[in-house]
Amino acid sequence: MKLPGYHSSGQFARLAGVSVRTIRYYDKQNILKPSYVNPSGARFYTDSDLARLQQILLLKYLGFSLDDIREMTIGDTDYHFLKNSLNMQKRLVQDRIEQMQLMESAIEDTVRAIEEAHQIDWSHMLELIHLTGMEKSLKLQYQNATNISARIRLHRNHSVNRQGWFPWIYEQCRITDGMKILELGCGNGALWTENLSRLPEHVSVTLSDISEGMLRDARRSIGSLDARFSFRAFDCASIPFEDQSFDLVIANHVLFYCRDIPRVCREVRRVLTPRGRFLCSAYGRDHMQEISSLVREFDSRIVLSAEKLYERFGLENGRRLLASVFSAVDCRLYEDSICLDRAEPLIEYILSCHGNQNQILLDRYKEFRAFTEKKTAHGFSITKNAGIFLNTP
Repeated sequence: MKLPGYHSSGQFARLAGVSVRTIRYYDKQNILKPSYVNPSGARFYTDSDLARLQQILLLKYLGFSLDDIREMTIGDTDYHFLKNSLNMQKRLVQDRIEQMQLMESAIEDTVRAIEEAHQIDWSHMLELIHLTGMEKSLKLQYQNATNISARIRLHRNHSVNRQGWFPWIYEQCRITDGMKILELGCGNGALWTENLSRLPEHVSVTLSDISEGMLRDARRSIGSLDARFSFRAFDCASIPFEDQSFDLVIANHVLFYCRDIPRVCREVRRVLTPRGRFLCSAYGRDHMQEISSLVREFDSRIVLSAEKLYERFGLENGRRLLASVFSAVDCRLYEDSICLDRAEPLIEYILSCHGNQNQILLDRYKEFRAFTEKKTAHGFSITKNAGIFLNTP
């Protein structure tokens, strides 16, 4: 009996260009389950399953393990999730191309050194080993970039305050011609891509992040030909610049991730000019609390973040932590909230969190989606409790 819109395992395998054995294996590994199983045990798949299979095959081609793929493809395959996933996979392919080009160059240099010196240049061999190790970082980079993008989209598309967080942050910076600026933990560079048209022509902006992958994303977004920007990878606890190098240092939602916050603040103070300013942002304890309540109502085991970041550096304690280094600190709040009437952006945000939700939701995703759709059907409001600290020299 033919089911409209459904494909048998054989038909599905032919559409995807893989073997039936592969389809059965992904089913067994809980990576791609059929949309329908009839009473006799025959499995049937839909076009949405084909879109999910596309993601699986691409990630497998890029070298990820099945365990990695299982975590990285949790979610829906409707246009909203699929478009975002494809954009992130494109970035992943670009990263892999860059990695392979570096590998090719390192091999050529090693071969050339052997031909010229008739011995192995161990520095080149170590470089090859380092590049091979980059393979392990791609999964983390993919997940970080995906997670950051999901959070930005929720705030950008569904916030009540239409000015937007990044334009507001830029406004607080008061950037003028001739300024030298350093951003710590720039992520994908969203602060600048959203404000490029407002940025003066004669400024110097150094974007930094501990992640080389994040810097690649920022460089692609901003454009490598914009001479105002430079990019450096380093840990902000050891800023590799001379004293009094910058007029403005920005740390947007960064300090609560730092192991030694006082040390980072001392480094910032060191590289600031005497009249320089430090702008850092933080959350308060009530920030996005409705989301945590929602997931706990669905399953009390879910914890969206293993740490309460606001307890490390937040609106409630940030002024005190900064006061040991900066003499005068002003706190400014960003008045806003989020209002949703559909589930997709909220689900995407939840899956992007750093907690244990993906392990728990992996086998209950359809149930969780239905639960979230019911919660958002008549509107769902989310508290935003965020702002900045700004030293006033």
